[in-house]
Amino acid sequence: MQVSVASRLQHTSEYYFSQKLREIDAMNKAGAQVINLGIGSPDLPPPPRVVAALTQAAEQPHTHAYQNYKGVPALRQAMAGWYERSYGVALNPETEVLPLLGSKEGIIHISMTFLEAGDEVLIPNPGYPAYRAAAHLSGATPVDYDLTAENNWLPGLDQLARRDLSRVKLMWVNYPHMPTGTPPDAAFFARLVAFAAEHHILLVHDNPYSFILNQEPAQSLLAVPGAREVVLELNSLSKSHNMAGWRVGMLVGRADLLQEVLRFKSNLDSGMFLPVQLAAVEALGLDETWYQELNAHYAARRELVFELLDTIGCTFARNQVGLFVWAAIPAGYPDGYALSDKLLQAARVFITPGGIFGSNGRCFIRVSLCQTTQVLQAALGRIREALQQPSFTTAAV
Repeated sequence: MQVSVASRLQHTSEYYFSQKLREIDAMNKAGAQVINLGIGSPDLPPPPRVVAALTQAAEQPHTHAYQNYKGVPALRQAMAGWYERSYGVALNPETEVLPLLGSKEGIIHISMTFLEAGDEVLIPNPGYPAYRAAAHLSGATPVDYDLTAENNWLPGLDQLARRDLSRVKLMWVNYPHMPTGTPPDAAFFARLVAFAAEHHILLVHDNPYSFILNQEPAQSLLAVPGAREVVLELNSLSKSHNMAGWRVGMLVGRADLLQEVLRFKSNLDSGMFLPVQLAAVEALGLDETWYQELNAHYAARRELVFELLDTIGCTFARNQVGLFVWAAIPAGYPDGYALSDKLLQAARVFITPGGIFGSNGRCFIRVSLCQTTQVLQAALGRIREALQQPSFTTAAV
């Protein structure tokens, strides 16, 4: 019997990394030992006290049952306290904080709650591919807005205002930006909120990178005056606390909007494992020392990535923040895919092609900082060795 696939999947392909990891796995099985500098999954562990909190809670006999869809009060209070200390944003933990099983879950929940056929949603190009996939799954029409190096990877709001926005219900924004590493800008945030209010657009700010290599205080879009009316914000412990696999995220903002998201979410899961929630409470109570030590690791790694990119002949901004470095490819390569494939085959080093994030990323690559300095030095050595080979020419791509 042949079973047809739902039409909602017609524009949704398998995630690029899912496909590429199979290729890398096959190469490794053949003995290649590929160095993966593609995916931003933190390799460092959470603090020992967070792991201890998880273990201690899991050993208790009463912690294994289904949990409240909104999370336990202690977790919502910890999230609200973290927002007030970190961003200067006061939240009601009872009504303005919704814990999530990772912020990626929130992207689909928000899209399915507020979008439907006939709606348009503004998607950054380049930007996180999940925004587009969620729009398609909801039945809405994704509409790209351009981010370019010439405009410092910020949207041209004046240009956007000149198009027909009557069907636009939602706009995704993400600063510090992934993949370009562009830091947030307070003046731009204020203009963004004013733009959304004028055009009756719900802004959703995806904000998981605000603590990584950011020299300025962490910023929340909700801190902008008037933002409460038009902004929801996603955040996560994946990058800031090395807890990517734990799946702890949050959605914060207007109580009535969160209640609608909860209406959808409550039909999809049965709450977060209680020991994970209690460990997250511990993580959210960490002081500045944790972030300083974390960023010391990433700063050392970033210097090696800069050296690696210089060796390849890429150009890049040195003031980027977050877990990656974004770089323009050297002349002679048609796109980032070609350079990525060349490095994979010749040097056994995988680097993400920028084109997976949108057409404006076609001539860029992105390098992850989620490998040790020893691994990065090994990757640099492999690339230098490959560059010495006569076969490593742009013409051979």
